[in-house]
Amino acid sequence: MSDTADSPVLVVRDDHVLLVSLNRPEARNAVNGPLTQALGTAFEEAEQDPEIRAVVLTGAGQVSFCAGADLKAIARGESLNPPGTEAWGFAGVVNHPISKPVVAAVNGTAFGGGTELVLAADLAIAAETATFGLPEVRRGLIAAAGGLVRLPDQLPRKVAMRMILTGAPIDAATALRWGLVNDVVPVDSLLESALGLAHQIAANAPLAVQASKRVAQGIRDGSVPREADAWAASDREIVALMSSEDALEGPLAFAEKRDPVWKGR
Repeated sequence: MSDTADSPVLVVRDDHVLLVSLNRPEARNAVNGPLTQALGTAFEEAEQDPEIRAVVLTGAGQVSFCAGADLKAIARGESLNPPGTEAWGFAGVVNHPISKPVVAAVNGTAFGGGTELVLAADLAIAAETATFGLPEVRRGLIAAAGGLVRLPDQLPRKVAMRMILTGAPIDAATALRWGLVNDVVPVDSLLESALGLAHQIAANAPLAVQASKRVAQGIRDGSVPREADAWAASDREIVALMSSEDALEGPLAFAEKRDPVWKGR
């Protein structure tokens, strides 16, 4: 497991809990290929290690939990999923269900893929400063890393659809009110709260906890069959959308700091 200061993911054991931190604060913890490889590997090793009973996922710094995909890496033609990580999905996590419970400790902004990481977690604790959103439609894209699959399942449908269709963010208090997170705490006590929850889980019988998660989340043989059709639809739509003029215009307008000019084609 990666634990050097310059690693894209930092991994620290705390008894039976694994603390995993996205470690690209200079890029708002945006996801690139090396981060995907490291994070997916950390989750896989946690799953295989009988001494690990819960995982806490957070971001380095106090500004951003995860800003989603690294657009600069994409612009350079880099893949976000290195060979061998494709089946794990975005960040090595969103299509990589593990039996060990995962607690997201959201320390700042969680936009796009950042919110999709929260949706992939079992539980979430947010700092008071945290914000959540799926801004993809403002960039000519869709939330194809689980946002469209899971947000309507985890929030009241009309609340989810407002986030999906407007791209507007919500604050931590709103996320708590609608059940996107379990608790909201001061940023200085975020990790203490998240680790406390993880240790509470880890104090229980590990095999019973893992079996309970598999049944509750519908995990079977390392996948979630009930989500298969929705993922297939999401994949078809993003493939078709990426060839559109609007999909090119959105990121370009963002890079040029101007309003996009949509053509609907």
